[in-house]
Amino acid sequence: MPFSNARLSVLNLGDQFRIADLEADILDYYQAKRFRDAYQIPGKSGEVWVFTYGVAVFWGCEDDEQQDILKRITPHLEDQASKRTFDHFTFSLNAGENSIHADKFALAGDDPMQRLAVSHALAQSIQLNVFETMAEDNIRSTADIPRSLAKTGRIKLGRKAIAKIRGHLFSSKSDIILHYGLLDTPEFFWEYPSLESLYNQSARYLDIRPRVEVLSQKLETIHELLEMLADEQNHRHSAFLEWIIILLIGFEIVMMAFH
Repeated sequence: MPFSNARLSVLNLGDQFRIADLEADILDYYQAKRFRDAYQIPGKSGEVWVFTYGVAVFWGCEDDEQQDILKRITPHLEDQASKRTFDHFTFSLNAGENSIHADKFALAGDDPMQRLAVSHALAQSIQLNVFETMAEDNIRSTADIPRSLAKTGRIKLGRKAIAKIRGHLFSSKSDIILHYGLLDTPEFFWEYPSLESLYNQSARYLDIRPRVEVLSQKLETIHELLEMLADEQNHRHSAFLEWIIILLIGFEIVMMAFH
């Protein structure tokens, strides 16, 4: 396939596609092909790999064609991203050997399966970027809670506010955990083991494994915050019950004295 340019773009479009709707639209229209959780869409100027979890990787596509494809596939997303996450690289084909340097992917051949192997790593990297941003935003927005607890021994928030923060943290953590399996080696390479070395090379360049470890630590921080807020909420509830018991005892003593 001739490529009109050497630009390689990766976009996170949202939260996974409705598969039946997507296939009904692109399989015949684009003569698209499915490879497990990825679809190959051949274009006039390049090629697109669309992943079921809401990521698209454009190889050599002109801007107009890229926008046309995005307009066609994004309506089939379960939930479109309010702000798209993207990354840009360059590539070359028929190189002497597979190599990656200065954000340029050089592939030793012109095999679409090679491009799919690299696309898997790129799609995971951009999805990981979304998870990292989500975790960082949560930690940043709740950074004053541990400081307040360390300074005053208590959290200066009402029970309703604490419950809201807990719900938000739990929701974010659940979203990440639910899709955490996307960061494992894709099942595609069970069928194409010869391409796994190219995928691993790309994943190492993109620092996927170290970033997953850092993300795990951030999730543990969120978990600790959840436990801290739960303990504070339980403490306040227990204190409230204790005061009710004290008031009831006091009331009973007063009534006994009156009689």
